[in-house]
Amino acid sequence: MLPSRRNDTFSKWFFRFMRRWMGRKFKEVNVLPFEPRAGHSILLLTNHFSWWDGFFANYAAFTNLKRRLFIMMQYDHFVNHWYFKYWGAFSMKKGSRDMLESLAYSAELLNDPRNLVTIFPQGELCSNHITYIHVEKGIERLIKQIKGPCQIVYQCTLIDYFEGLKPRAYIHQFDCGVAGKVPFEELKLRINDFHQQALKNQVNIPH
Repeated sequence: MLPSRRNDTFSKWFFRFMRRWMGRKFKEVNVLPFEPRAGHSILLLTNHFSWWDGFFANYAAFTNLKRRLFIMMQYDHFVNHWYFKYWGAFSMKKGSRDMLESLAYSAELLNDPRNLVTIFPQGELCSNHITYIHVEKGIERLIKQIKGPCQIVYQCTLIDYFEGLKPRAYIHQFDCGVAGKVPFEELKLRINDFHQQALKNQVNIPH
């Protein structure tokens, strides 16, 4: 496993750069109202439909969740974009002992209430239009290792164009509960109930 070398100064600069860059690519990036739990780290589980997903997580971490972002990346992507380690990225190689080390590393990060760790629970890219979110078993293993107070948040990002040439991103967030207090099967149900509700809400989103 290749760990993060997160640098707060670089991360703040990168967020400003990224916000301007996203402003050129998207008509809007909207984080819908959500209040994180005080004194808790955040395990951010987000749908994974595009190359942009890590940037949406970073946007939310800085704007409304107010935590130091860390993000689990596939090993080959991490190697190709090694400079992301200064932003908070660390590697994971699926189906190997390296994956177990990455999960333990994630749990250690989440023992600090200042931190947020982003993981894509589906384990692969899926369409933005799917109605069911598959949650890999590794998430259960990770949660069992977290010792400090940690809020589990599911983030569903949905894209619409409406009348514009550029897309609009809408970031829906849901409090799934506290790590260690929500059985894994219940967590999966909560994620999918909220995901389906977000899809319904998106139909009537103001624009």
